[in-house]
Amino acid sequence: MGDKINKTYLWFICIVAALGGLLFGYDTAVISGTIGLLRNQFNLSAGMEGTLVSAVLLGSIVGCLIAGYFSDKFGRKKVLILAGMLFIIASLGCSIAPNINTLIIIRLLGGIGVGIASVLSGLYISEISPPDVRGRMTSLFQFAITIGILLALFVNASLKEIAYNNIHTSTSGFFDWMVVKETWRSMLLAMLIPSLFFTISLFFVPESPRWLMKKKFVEKARSVLRKITDEKTAEHEIKDIEESFKQGSVALSDLLKPGLRKAFFVAMFLAIVSELSGITVIFYYGPDILEKAGLKLSDALGGFVSVGIVNVLFTIIALWKLDSIGRRPLLFIGNAGAFLSMLALGSCFLIGRTEGMLLVLLICTFVAFFAFSMGPIKWVVMSEIFPTEIRGRAVAITSLAVWVTDWILNLIFPMIRESIGIAGIFFLFSVFLIPQFFFIWKVMPETKGKTLEEIEQSWHHK
Repeated sequence: MGDKINKTYLWFICIVAALGGLLFGYDTAVISGTIGLLRNQFNLSAGMEGTLVSAVLLGSIVGCLIAGYFSDKFGRKKVLILAGMLFIIASLGCSIAPNINTLIIIRLLGGIGVGIASVLSGLYISEISPPDVRGRMTSLFQFAITIGILLALFVNASLKEIAYNNIHTSTSGFFDWMVVKETWRSMLLAMLIPSLFFTISLFFVPESPRWLMKKKFVEKARSVLRKITDEKTAEHEIKDIEESFKQGSVALSDLLKPGLRKAFFVAMFLAIVSELSGITVIFYYGPDILEKAGLKLSDALGGFVSVGIVNVLFTIIALWKLDSIGRRPLLFIGNAGAFLSMLALGSCFLIGRTEGMLLVLLICTFVAFFAFSMGPIKWVVMSEIFPTEIRGRAVAITSLAVWVTDWILNLIFPMIRESIGIAGIFFLFSVFLIPQFFFIWKVMPETKGKTLEEIEQSWHHK
């Protein structure tokens, strides 16, 4: 970062916003440790299992639908606070759910919070960050997602170990119910602490200066920018934002017209293909896949913690290099590695080489390549590629594509698994990644180092 940037203040703002990603990651990944326990306790069919896992994804679709409109109307900060409150309600509600139907409904409610966070956390960071560090700052959102996933995997494994060690102890009461006999309850309750921290911290961050400018609160926007950078740079940004508004009003329908149509296609393609790579199936059903390959559940959960660690470590590459190497090169390398990893996983199941540690190694390899490419880059690009006037709603639409794809994929996964087998599923994921090579080569623009207004101008010129 340059000397003109108030590093401490900027990092504080971006870390608080990125905590929405941590809760996003935890809420979506925690189900991987609970699904086997819930299947046994409630005797779930394949269809009911898919409904339970995909409930949070269905809720995320609703969250995306409301996030864009309400954030453009009321501001990014207020709607992020709403997401935090939904996370608090979901963590408490899931832990005391009396039956599977109630659990599904509350998971759906938590999914609304996930959908809001997926739209607004990265968007808010993108709008408040200077251009030369925007990629790094926005990647904090994906980094926080990986920490949330790792936290969920670690909590799942730890609580399962505690339950195993106390299973023969003659105890009763709250601990016995919540941790020993029905361990999934404590796994879901653990999200309460970061949910509270996220919600409270949001009261200490400013509103997005670009949203303030859109609503004609020029002095408030100027005040926010001056806290982040020096007065001269703040004034330059104010003028750039004002110039972008002089281009005329932009409507959502303009996303289908020449210029912005390409921006819309780029964001939608990245959103859909990143999920068709199989990443959510890996994290939702990974321990279950390892258990079916021969590992006992406690070993599968423990081994899967290493996958979460790899996810965190390799996301750091994006934080480190996204603003220097650029979006396109990292995406190409990551796509190639993920493609080969899926082929290798499918081949192992095809020939019967399903030793636990071999599968963990290959899953780690796939996650590593995904972590520094498709994972962060889709959120970075969709948060910076649209005009300020419709950014909230446009990002909501492209985020919606992420969750619709995830919802459908994870809803039908148990049934596809029984139809074509796990080997066939991995081969199918590798096929989905092939078009992305051409997309990066011929279609995707490079946005590193450009201001949001410069990116917007490029579409108008075209």
